Amino acid sequence: MSKIANKAARPVWEIGDGKNSIGAVIMSLLYGLMIILSAVVGSILIIGGGYLATLGGSWVYLLFGLGFLAVSISFYKQRSVGVILLLVIALASLIWGFLEADGNRFAMIPRVGIPFGFAAVGLILWPLLKDISGKVTALGATVLVVVAAACTMILPDNTMEDESLIAEVDARTSSPVVADILDRDWIAYGGTRGSVRYSSLNAITPGNVKDLEIAWTFNTGDMPDDPSKSKYGSEVTPIKVGNSVYLCTPLNIIISLDPATGEEKWRYDPKVSPKSIPYTAACRGVSYYKKSEAPGPDGMGADFLEDEALATPIDMSTDCAARIIGPTLDGRIIAVDAETGKLCSGFGTNGQIDMKTGMGEVDDGMVASSSPHTIINGVIVTNHQVKDNLDLDAPSGVIRGYSAETGALLWAWDMNARDTRSAPGDTGEYSRGTPNSWTISSGDPELGLVYVPMGNSAGDYVSYDRSDEELKYATSLVALDVRTGEPRWHFQTVKNDVWDYDLGSQASVVDFPAASGTVPALILPSKQGDMYVLDRRTGKSLFEVENRDVPQGGVEPWLRTKTQPFSSYHTLAKGELKPRDMWGMTLIDQLYCRIKYHQAVYEGIYTPPTAQTPWIQYPGYNGGSDWGGIAVDPKRGLIIANYNDMPNYNQLISKDNEISGSGGGEMGPMEGATFGINVNAGMRNSATRLLCKEPPYGGIRAIDMLTGKTVWDRPLGTARANGPWGIPSKMPFNIGTPNNGGSVLTGSGLAFIGAATDDLIRAIDVSKGETVWKSVLPGGGQAGPMTYEHDGRQYVVISAGGHHFMMTPISDTIVAYALPEDTEN
Repeated sequence: MSKIANKAARPVWEIGDGKNSIGAVIMSLLYGLMIILSAVVGSILIIGGGYLATLGGSWVYLLFGLGFLAVSISFYKQRSVGVILLLVIALASLIWGFLEADGNRFAMIPRVGIPFGFAAVGLILWPLLKDISGKVTALGATVLVVVAAACTMILPDNTMEDESLIAEVDARTSSPVVADILDRDWIAYGGTRGSVRYSSLNAITPGNVKDLEIAWTFNTGDMPDDPSKSKYGSEVTPIKVGNSVYLCTPLNIIISLDPATGEEKWRYDPKVSPKSIPYTAACRGVSYYKKSEAPGPDGMGADFLEDEALATPIDMSTDCAARIIGPTLDGRIIAVDAETGKLCSGFGTNGQIDMKTGMGEVDDGMVASSSPHTIINGVIVTNHQVKDNLDLDAPSGVIRGYSAETGALLWAWDMNARDTRSAPGDTGEYSRGTPNSWTISSGDPELGLVYVPMGNSAGDYVSYDRSDEELKYATSLVALDVRTGEPRWHFQTVKNDVWDYDLGSQASVVDFPAASGTVPALILPSKQGDMYVLDRRTGKSLFEVENRDVPQGGVEPWLRTKTQPFSSYHTLAKGELKPRDMWGMTLIDQLYCRIKYHQAVYEGIYTPPTAQTPWIQYPGYNGGSDWGGIAVDPKRGLIIANYNDMPNYNQLISKDNEISGSGGGEMGPMEGATFGINVNAGMRNSATRLLCKEPPYGGIRAIDMLTGKTVWDRPLGTARANGPWGIPSKMPFNIGTPNNGGSVLTGSGLAFIGAATDDLIRAIDVSKGETVWKSVLPGGGQAGPMTYEHDGRQYVVISAGGHHFMMTPISDTIVAYALPEDTEN
């Protein structure tokens, strides 16, 4: 630093006596930091970039490293070439960013952040250098400012819209599809048993939605002792029937609320032990059933044939004439009186059914119900979660039908027991390790069918022990006869699935226009992103499904199928993941992620599981559509789908090897298999906790239902609650965050959705995808909203319970929004 102090010309920022001034000390420290940091950054980029080059990756990091090392040497020698080098590096990073980032402004951040930052500091330090040209530095400073501003303004924000399709949709004067919709109540998890998540209510409009205010809030009281270490993930969508709102809490407490005030009417606590929590303490919803002589739409009873009956007080002349059916994490089915919350004594054993009967040995948390059961024509069709990847000898995934009135077992579909639909004898049990259905089913009362989205056999990532029936029905939508439990048809979305691509979404029931007339149909989304339109009578696809060649090899090459089915109707998948898609806040963590990419096996979607090296699964198991499902606007002929776009970084681990080099993640022992599995969901950088793929990580899309074409697509979620090391950035930029939970659509053309990790609920105008209102929630909004009308006022309700997997704040708050009571429609 002596050379700095001995310069003949005093720098302009020095004050007082000169060299001992505060300004001189600060500049000297900054100068020293420039020398040290440019050397450190240069060394890291040289070492890491050199290694990346040996893996067949980009040489750019190595070249930048050499440049920064040269800058350090130049500044140490007080040579003006150091500033020129920094300007050259900044310009090179900008050109490189434009070439690699595909116009994604957020992909530019790691490429230009460090180079531009160093160049800016270099320009501040230029008076300390010898023979520096003021014109050069002034020009350099001007270029930096102009270019940085231009990048912010001209680069797109990852939005997409088809103006001609938008105009076509807006011009429609009649509903192109038919679906069961409600205009006052919300009688099931997806609105109706057909799960279109649409209400014709239209009091809240794009014009007045800005006036929405909190009408009431309710705190359930179900909170973990330590939210920071909890496995809570409130995913509940309340239902509303008549004069009550019904919901369940993460530990399955059933609660009834006044729809106008949110005041508690009653609660029933099944006393579920926290020891029973599987992966997540979650309850997605409850089911409503009313006794009736004849079944009506949605299996709700004849009283639901007319809308007026929905608002009529329930006749309680008989015990539990109307009842709430709730699932529990310890594998019970609970039936309580909808009016009083008391157990229905005539249902099962004192109002309860033990779903573990016939399951054999069941450890805590292994058999859990987190989703509402589907009731079709008086039959409760039950499914349950079996905890993933612990043991190949896991409890059965059997699907069962129970009487909604008595709780008597009517049938059991154990796919490996082909010749019987009854429970096993006293000494027997349902076949173990079979695929389970952990999510929500939909149904058609007229056809008498329930549509069950199936998961995978125990041990998602190895397939050598699967039976023929498991290979047939796993990762399929299965149509079961609600009277007998017989499978009438199935549609398989993945052959011999070893990627955990189980079907997580409800299929939506619509009547679809076709050349030969209206077809009773189902719209089925999937985790890998493909969307299918099926004839719900037969399971046949209305659009071509192409079997394409997929990568081969992995640990079980003889078991991998040569082809997999791909839908020609629509896909949410974004194409292959490339090295340039790797991301970080800086060049350094982006370099780390690019090294991880090149260390892994990746040959596109359906890359087979590997053990010697990690493999990249893209989309990951949280990709495409999950349990939030899709929403259908029959009035405009639109599908609204929120989705994730993230990879997983996986590695099969030999039981006698340590978990090393697998990139972090959660370990599943898969007892009984040769390998365990390490899954890094989202391919997170273990140091910064950021995802290695560039944003957006999730979005929301409008799809023309008639053609399957994209009308518009937007990133979903801002960076306000996200940042490195879990520190909220507070930045409002719409980057597109991971999301879980669906949307609700209204007759006025609004989509209400939480889902993203920014703790906001927003209203989106479905005509163009523009966000027209948003509100900050007290916790994460990883739950589907719902809407209803009560006493002439429309409400929108969401659970803001947060989610441990999504790293959002845990809360016990239910929030209801409405327009001010004096607002004119």
